[in-house]
Amino acid sequence: MSFNNLGLQQEIMQAIAEKGYTEATPIQAKAIPLILEGHDILASAQTGTGKTAGFTLPLLQALMNTRKNKPAIRALILTPTRELAAQVGENVATYSKHLPFKTQVVFGGININRQIQQLKRGVDILIATPGRLLDLVSQSVISLSQIEILVLDEADRMLDMGFIHDIKKILNLVPAKRQNLLFSATFSDEIKKLASGILVNPQTISVAKQNSANDLVTHIIYPVDNRRKTELLSNLIQQNRWEQVLVFTRTKHGANKLAAKLSSDGIISEAIHGNKSQSARTKALAGFKSGELKVLVATDIAARGLDIDQLPHVVNFELPNVPEDYVHRIGRTGRSGNKGWACSLVCIDELKLLDNIEKLLKHKIEKKVEPGFEVDPTIAAQPIPNGRNNRFRRSH
Repeated sequence: MSFNNLGLQQEIMQAIAEKGYTEATPIQAKAIPLILEGHDILASAQTGTGKTAGFTLPLLQALMNTRKNKPAIRALILTPTRELAAQVGENVATYSKHLPFKTQVVFGGININRQIQQLKRGVDILIATPGRLLDLVSQSVISLSQIEILVLDEADRMLDMGFIHDIKKILNLVPAKRQNLLFSATFSDEIKKLASGILVNPQTISVAKQNSANDLVTHIIYPVDNRRKTELLSNLIQQNRWEQVLVFTRTKHGANKLAAKLSSDGIISEAIHGNKSQSARTKALAGFKSGELKVLVATDIAARGLDIDQLPHVVNFELPNVPEDYVHRIGRTGRSGNKGWACSLVCIDELKLLDNIEKLLKHKIEKKVEPGFEVDPTIAAQPIPNGRNNRFRRSH
């Protein structure tokens, strides 16, 4: 659907045109009219589907339709991570460039005093992580009493990260009468429970099969012994001449170790995780986007909200413990209509995790054995905890 048919005003349409967009994505085409009508929204959309613009564009128009003379925070967008907050802030700034709104992004990891000084100048739209927002409220820096629109972006990740109590505190600080927009990658039971306590007669939107992986992404499993994973990854990157590879590990220590080893192999790499300073994370992400870094090694939390245009490769160095996180991870590629490629390096200890992922996806993932990295049959023949037979054993 063309943006021209969505009833957006001229200043917003100008900003959209300057971004080079003419056609709305499915989530935008469904969400924008409903939000403009004032409905509460419960939306399920994978990352890369244009969901940020899906709530930002109508939010801006709604605020223009009810303009007030007295400055106040009228829209609050909550995100689970610093990186996602920054990304949403960039989008809001881009689409509101021709409108008289002031936007501020606040999150932890940087000096709060600078944020306080900026907030004192007045803000219409606030993008925040829950912890830093509550810090600012406790210091009486901001008031949420004039909020007209509340957005919970990537609500499923906020629950995963344990923000439910912070969210409840924030809900007690905003007006009872407001418009609520809840966006999530999945419609889990926990999300439905959260939505029932926040949304009023919501319109439900879903643009992908529940808990599905992007159809534009090719999935490959490389069976490999755990001790040879790093060697295999280095080989795949160099032999295939991969550029811009986002690699997921389970732990911060594992991310550091892998990035160091890849760099020693001549593959310029950096790790990002919660123990890294915000400036280090921002620098690494900028280097990755510019192509200076070939590989970015990340933990799940650090990578949440990364928005990298046309990212070609995502690698699961280790499978996630929660199968839904597989969907989140591979959602970094195959975005905005571009094809993507996701591979997972799977050892015998991860077979149960792989089974759970395939059950979620409702299909088997293609297996490919890289020559020279065949699974050691003496290791593969060992019993595994759940008693399943080894699916990767090969005859030689």
